[in-house]
Amino acid sequence: MIKEISGGVCAAQGFRAAGVHCGVKEGGSPDKNDLALILSDKECTAAGVYTLNRVKAAPIYVTMDHLEDGVAWGIVANSGNANACCPLSHENAELMCQSAAQATGREAGDFVVCSTGVIGQTLNIDAIRAGMPAVAAALSPDGSDAAATAIMTTDTVKKEIAVSFPLAGKEVRIGAIAKGSGMIHPNMGTMLAFLTTDCAITHEMLEDALREVTAKTFNRVTVDGDTSTNDTCVVLANGTAGNPLIEWKDEDYETFQSALLYICRHLSRAIAGDGEGASRLITCKMSGARSEESAERLAKAVVGSALVKAAMFGSDANWGRVLCAMGYSKAPFRPEHVDISFTSAAGSILVCQQGDGLAFDEALAKKILSQNEIVIAVDLHEGEDVAECWGCDLTYDYVKINGDYRT
Repeated sequence: MIKEISGGVCAAQGFRAAGVHCGVKEGGSPDKNDLALILSDKECTAAGVYTLNRVKAAPIYVTMDHLEDGVAWGIVANSGNANACCPLSHENAELMCQSAAQATGREAGDFVVCSTGVIGQTLNIDAIRAGMPAVAAALSPDGSDAAATAIMTTDTVKKEIAVSFPLAGKEVRIGAIAKGSGMIHPNMGTMLAFLTTDCAITHEMLEDALREVTAKTFNRVTVDGDTSTNDTCVVLANGTAGNPLIEWKDEDYETFQSALLYICRHLSRAIAGDGEGASRLITCKMSGARSEESAERLAKAVVGSALVKAAMFGSDANWGRVLCAMGYSKAPFRPEHVDISFTSAAGSILVCQQGDGLAFDEALAKKILSQNEIVIAVDLHEGEDVAECWGCDLTYDYVKINGDYRT
């Protein structure tokens, strides 16, 4: 019932977006967009989830304040500077909203504000204010791509998706853009994810749906174990699809949540696969667990292990590192029951059965692990619950990228 469509954050009725270069980062490429704006034609119910890092960037506090009433009209965001842990950070986050409001005829409190980039350097607010009229003038139903590129930092590809699905006799759409490549170990959502929908839904139901979905998607991604200071995931719903208002966790709510899950799972995989320096997307499928919580903890330990990630980079079927990572996850399981397989487009190979190693074809294993996407499948044989987590391999390029990221 869920169909992928084009349009990104502009796929839902009544949304426009834009992205321009305004020069946030000194010495940045003039060809790289660094200021994004998303605007609805009418007021939206809104919900957000944020980093659990104790150190939070100023835009998060401003956004939390602006969304306290559960409504918003738009999102303004920049790349090139995180506006975190620096002088005038709160004032500059508010000034970004005021500038967006002036350029669009709205109020400052109508906007979500986000920043991404280097921590600890004062935001070039003059460049943003100077570029705001241009990005507002460029707002378009075709502007999702420009906005998606404007929030990229070390990302090598833009993350953008939209879907449509029937709901109570109406066609409803959800669109999204996201960014995330490094400093990814979310405890809420990803570094930045902006979702728009024309579904009619209350703030309470939207917030519940977002929290339930991010717990099973963005919170199951790890690239490097670092939770950012700026992680923010926001969804705006303007109700223009004309469906009956979703006020309860009924069948319509489940339909909407399923579509939201589809969107966020797609973005989660895209972020993991585009990890800094990564050459492979790694999925750990943990099945046969006593509970979903324990399955998630085990799977996240596997994809987060530096030794597992390094082995995947080297196409080395070192399954002992998988079992080792599970062992320090603090989740309950019986090692003597565990089966481990490696799977990819090149085939599948069982390497561990009931906790013991098997003789296997090393050449076939290397071929399987040389593909762009690898699945580490673990069967615990203890229950019915499952969980899936995503990560990437650890390459030389990760150190190269982060060794001089600031300078």
